[in-house]
Amino acid sequence: MKDVAIIIVSYNVSELLDDCLASVYASRGVSFDVCVVDNASSDSSAALVHERYPQVDLIESLHNGGYAYANNLGVNRLKAVAEAGETQATAYRYILLLNPDTRLDQTALAMSVAFMDGRPEVGIMGPKLLRQDGSLDLACRRSFPTPEVSFYRMIGLSKLFPRSRRFARYNLTFLDPNADAEVDAVAGAFMLLRQETVQQAGLLDERFFMYAEDVDWALRIKARGWKVVYHPAITVLHFKGASSRSNRLKTTFEFYRSMLLFYQKHYARSTFPLLDWLIVAGIYLRGGMAFLQAVLTMPRAGRPYVRGKTGTHSMGRNS
Repeated sequence: MKDVAIIIVSYNVSELLDDCLASVYASRGVSFDVCVVDNASSDSSAALVHERYPQVDLIESLHNGGYAYANNLGVNRLKAVAEAGETQATAYRYILLLNPDTRLDQTALAMSVAFMDGRPEVGIMGPKLLRQDGSLDLACRRSFPTPEVSFYRMIGLSKLFPRSRRFARYNLTFLDPNADAEVDAVAGAFMLLRQETVQQAGLLDERFFMYAEDVDWALRIKARGWKVVYHPAITVLHFKGASSRSNRLKTTFEFYRSMLLFYQKHYARSTFPLLDWLIVAGIYLRGGMAFLQAVLTMPRAGRPYVRGKTGTHSMGRNS
């Protein structure tokens, strides 16, 4: 039985994918296999994996079904391989969702496995994600976006009072970034899960094309009694948003669509009808304004994108 199965979903980021895989294969002290799911890229991503990383299990999706869809392809492939094996040699203790715009140091995987081995109550672990400028990627530790938490963020109170335990719950900016913390969710850019959690909670919800699918997964896993922990002793470099900058219209649309879907899935039934109407109207209003702003500020040459191929996911999971 190997330690970790690593699933990397990639869309038109061949250079970043190359650097990410190089950092993964430089890891020491841990056994792992890598599955790359190419989400119908139009660049040389698949060819790069074939040529430079023949040891990778490459899945070339024929269509871009989104981030959750692609990761589920990877998880199902791992399951099929394990079931076909005659021994546990093809099974894995942990599953790691990893974005192609991340860089690992040689000890990150081994330290992650050691942490999880020592904390059997933890179902999900996320490291400290650092941006290219050295700043903290705020999405690496999250609270669930309840109506109250989301409201404080949407009206700007979380930015005005980043140290407030009431107003700043969205990104938990009142916490010490260098201290372990039990949180609601961590970023899908580096999300290490115990194999049992996937067996219990099921796969990612493919209705989320991009954004919130990792938070939804964490909610379902926590509901089964597992803890989610932010562990900053492990740091991972995250070139956030690398695949989504050129897809601004799509990412704006999907951000608000995912916000609405998450609310309707988890909170709408317990919300007073009038408040429910106000929340839904607010999401549509904010989403419409954001989409209009994206259209107006987009370079003219980029506007035909609206009719073009969409990206798989945002590597900046700050939804």
